[in-house]
Parts: sequence; structure tokens; C-alpha cells
Amino acid sequence: MSKQYLTAHTIDNAHESSIYALGITADYTLTGSGSSAIKLHSTKDAAHPLVHTFIDAHKLGCHHIAASKTGKRAISAGFEGSLKIWDLENLEANGEISDANKGGQVWAIALSADGSRCLTGSHNGRVRIWDLDKEPFLQLRDYETKNIFTLCVDLSADAKLAASGHENGGVYIFNNETGRMLHSLTGLMKPVRSISFSPSSKLLAVCGDFQVIAVYDVHSGEQVFNFTGHTSWVFSIGWSETGQFLVTSSFDGKTKIWSMDTRTCVTTLGESNQPIFCASFLPKIGSGENLVTIGTAITYYREASGAGTG
Repeated sequence: MSKQYLTAHTIDNAHESSIYALGITADYTLTGSGSSAIKLHSTKDAAHPLVHTFIDAHKLGCHHIAASKTGKRAISAGFEGSLKIWDLENLEANGEISDANKGGQVWAIALSADGSRCLTGSHNGRVRIWDLDKEPFLQLRDYETKNIFTLCVDLSADAKLAASGHENGGVYIFNNETGRMLHSLTGLMKPVRSISFSPSSKLLAVCGDFQVIAVYDVHSGEQVFNFTGHTSWVFSIGWSETGQFLVTSSFDGKTKIWSMDTRTCVTTLGESNQPIFCASFLPKIGSGENLVTIGTAITYYREASGAGTG
């Protein structure tokens, strides 16, 4: 089985520097970079025009963006240390999270599907959950992870579970209802760059400097299988809406799509020799699985008509 993709649209010079942060809703593709602005391009329009800019969102640049599945809210983390919330219905700022850590210590962020909960991970290993229903935003949970830099976090679809990935290869799964750690996952010895719960929340996909894509059973904590194929650090990982496919992006300039049915790589996109910092499937329209990648440019891909056989 193979899947073939065509480059649908490329936005060169979308930012003044490399693009590090990506958030997706049905309406907007949100991107952040080493420059101060967060930009919103249309997701639906085939020309993907720029529709809004949050000017001076982060003075030193933005390294992470997370958007809710509802498309109503997004959150961004800046190099200067601020965590800002954005109202995507009215396209305006909607407050900030004041973490107990020193400025600049929060690195990783995730947002619940409905946008009511935010998960943060910090330089000192603290993993915290915040209630975003009203200001002041209250801290609901504070998890300890042995004081190791938290590089990535994720929330399950129902926000009942949280996961964190760390600089030393540690991966932890927490039960947000009880406030207890469920699993400390083993087998990874290098920095974990990205983690993602499957849509069913039964699996957790993990990637990082070890080049392997590891997939764990959330219930048992056991590694059930892995994918190999990237030749350098893997920066991002994400699931298709159906959970049938994973997409990964890497320092090697490659974006790969992996089939959960065949447990093989079914597509490699390698038009760039520059790092691809993030890749994401777009909200599903019709039968195809379309996606977007960021690096030096924003590139949209569409699945070729009739692809998926072979």
C-alpha cells in the first residue's frame, strides 16, 4: 500500500525567520517563528491567503502553538516566557497564564479539544494543568517528573489523561482525574521531541532524537511496535482523524506518513533539504488525508486522487 501526495500550495517567506510553531483548526493555519508575529492563513481556501496577524504576539518569537478542536481558542508559548491565549472567533487576545515558574521556563503546551484545559511542561520538569474557563486561570494539577526538562506534552481526546516527554528520554502518562502517574515508559535514552495520543486514546506515539517512532499501549504502558526510516532527529508526530495514519517530520528534511494497518511507511515527502519542524494532518474533507508542513516555508499537500492502493 502507498499513498501519493501532490504539493497543493507553498507559502514562501511567510515569516521573517524559520517557522517553529504550528496550530491547525478547520478555519485557520496558525504559525509562529523567531519573529514576533503569529500569522493565520486560511485552511479551507485553496490559495491559503493570510487572513489575520497577531502583531507583536511574542517579542522574542514563538516556539509552540496549540489550537482546540472546536477552533475557538489557541494558546502560544514565546521565547520570552509568556503563555498567551487567543480567541479565534473574535481574533483577539484572551488573557495570559501566569506560571509559578520563572519567566521563560515553560516550554511545552497542549490544549484540550474544547479549549477549556491547558497542559504545560517546564524546564524544571513540572507538568501542570490549567483551567481556562475564566480568569484568573487556576492550576488544577501539578505533576513531578524528576526535574528533567519537559520538551513536549499532550492531552487525550477527553482530557482525562496527560503525557509528557523529557530531555533524558523519559515519558510519563498521568490520570488527570486522580492526579496520579499511570506509567513511566521505558526504552528511550535520548530527548523526546513530540508525543501524541491516538484519537481513541488507546495508543501514545513518541518521537525524538532516537530517530525511531515508538508506539505504546496506554492501558498497559508496553511498547507495542515501532517505525524506523528517518535519518535524524524527529521533531513532530501527529495522528490522522481516523487514527489510521501517523505523520512525522524530521531534521533530515523528510515528512513521512505511516500506516497503522500495515505498520509501514506509505509516503515520504522530501522536497526540502532543510529541517521540517512540524507536520500535521488537516481536518478531513472528503476521502483524502491532506496535510501541512512548516520549516522555511508553509507547504500544503493534498492526497492524489485514487491514491491509497498499491
